[in-house]
Amino acid sequence: MNLNAIDRYAKSLIKEAGHKIRVSFFSTIDIDSKADANDLVTNIDREVERFFIERVNQDFPEHKIVSEEGFGDKISSLDGVVWFLDPIDGTMNFIHQRRNFAISLGIYVDGVGMLGYIYDVMRDDLYHAAKSEGAYFNDERLPQLEITPLEEAIIGINAAWVAPNGKVENEKIIELVTRCRGTRSYGSAAIELAYVSSGRIDAYISMRLAPWDIAGGIVIAQEVGAVATNLSGVTPHLLGTDTFIVTRPGLHEEILTKYIRLK
Repeated sequence: MNLNAIDRYAKSLIKEAGHKIRVSFFSTIDIDSKADANDLVTNIDREVERFFIERVNQDFPEHKIVSEEGFGDKISSLDGVVWFLDPIDGTMNFIHQRRNFAISLGIYVDGVGMLGYIYDVMRDDLYHAAKSEGAYFNDERLPQLEITPLEEAIIGINAAWVAPNGKVENEKIIELVTRCRGTRSYGSAAIELAYVSSGRIDAYISMRLAPWDIAGGIVIAQEVGAVATNLSGVTPHLLGTDTFIVTRPGLHEEILTKYIRLK
């Protein structure tokens, strides 16, 4: 398998899909809700997903593609080549802000992340990485992340977890956000992973993410020395939803041991 050729192919698909998304703002966007009234999906999410699936099925029929809107394959193992795709990560931002959303793509071979991509569509910024070959922001190689103390760290976390909730002890989260330098929430796991990898924020925490949210970003993050696990400290399994944390070196263990108490 020629990973360099697949890398070039994936990048061309991503850029073509990004163009389709930008052009969509000149037409009517149909908005629906999933099981949760605030879990939104549009006709553009579905069209972009179908675009990827049709092309991958045509050119790499032996590959599987797992995608958010359900048009791809159902898998029970990570054997072979698996593409994890979120056609628009941050659909609420896409609808309300027309920015701060991304195409997220990870390509795994027998469970190992080999290629990762996060494309900030409206800024035309591509974060990408190949295993053991470094990570890049467009054509600029991203440096290895340095250790940052918690008191100087900016943490990406949804404010919902600071309020009482059924997932995590919020009092410990209050301690975390009080001690760190600041918090941010961008409404897109892919964007937040890209920002950790590029040093714009220092950690990102979520209580529930799907494989397509994080598969591409994990490949990028690991190439710059970030640590990515679930909130039990275990590598995300990518066969279903899971908790998630990604941090600069030095922050991961401190946050997990001192500030995370899952219910």
